[in-house]
Amino acid sequence: MRRRSLLALPLAAPALTTFEARAQDAAFPNRPITIYSGFPNGSGIDIYARRMLEPLGRVLGVTILADNRTGAGGNIGSDFVAKSRPDGYTLYFGTAGTHAINQTLYRTLPFNVIRDFTPISHLGDVPNILTVSPERHPEYTDCAALLRAARANPGKLNYSSTGNGASTHLAGAQFAMAANVDVTHVPYRGQPGAQTALLGGDVDYFLNQSGPAMGAMRQGQVRGLAVSTAQRMASLPDVPTMAEACNLPGFVSTTWYGIFGPANLPAPILAKLSSAFTTVLRDPEFANWLTDNQGIGLPPVYTPEGFAAIQRRDVESWGEIVRRSGASVD
Repeated sequence: MRRRSLLALPLAAPALTTFEARAQDAAFPNRPITIYSGFPNGSGIDIYARRMLEPLGRVLGVTILADNRTGAGGNIGSDFVAKSRPDGYTLYFGTAGTHAINQTLYRTLPFNVIRDFTPISHLGDVPNILTVSPERHPEYTDCAALLRAARANPGKLNYSSTGNGASTHLAGAQFAMAANVDVTHVPYRGQPGAQTALLGGDVDYFLNQSGPAMGAMRQGQVRGLAVSTAQRMASLPDVPTMAEACNLPGFVSTTWYGIFGPANLPAPILAKLSSAFTTVLRDPEFANWLTDNQGIGLPPVYTPEGFAAIQRRDVESWGEIVRRSGASVD
């Protein structure tokens, strides 16, 4: 009898571990949560992430921290989160760039954007705005003028982006292919560098993400010639679409922001996080800031499953654009 009892003891350990894990999941969160991103201060992602910290912390009842781990098109931050414990305390503010485009853009990645992450919340659709410097190029009063200059000077005009293969690069490549113009891409490390190049006259135009672009437009630093959405943006009703202004029927180029955790995030934690982000996004004050101040469209879906489906679709669709553009990073 004693021998049978002793042999049975090890079998009880897994059950105890499972019980403890469930208790920890139920208590989540009880300490600060850190949201990492792969892009520098002043980028559209950084602006959004830091605006969300306080309301998200209020909903969850804990402090939310932001940490930028920049480099390699967001892959350094992505890799750190992919290899973190799936306990809900380490999250990643991702984009269609980091979690769709990069899967095809980079020849090798230390992670898989689908297999090694848990999609938690879609944070909104992000347009691009075709911007120029009115000080450096007062003659570019509209998209037609820009395209006339590009066609009259093949290979002479150039545009900045936030990095080789970034969404701003691919939007620029889409624009050049659709308009059939020969222009030169000049990549920078992040949005601030690309914007500085535009203002300094080092490049002729920049298809910038809506948040920082609108900020620069409000300050009079740049002129917005067109938006990359199918319809005009409610926050910029006087700025035409690229289909209208550039005579490019059907042209659309938007990306998205989203929150990811490591793979195998426990279902109770995933549910709590998804609910918290949805609460923030549906708050009228935050939603108005998002749409009116940043030009970001509210999420088309609010469930992790719906967001996962969008991510899988865009890995394929952006992969085709990457292949057509010829962009590649070792």
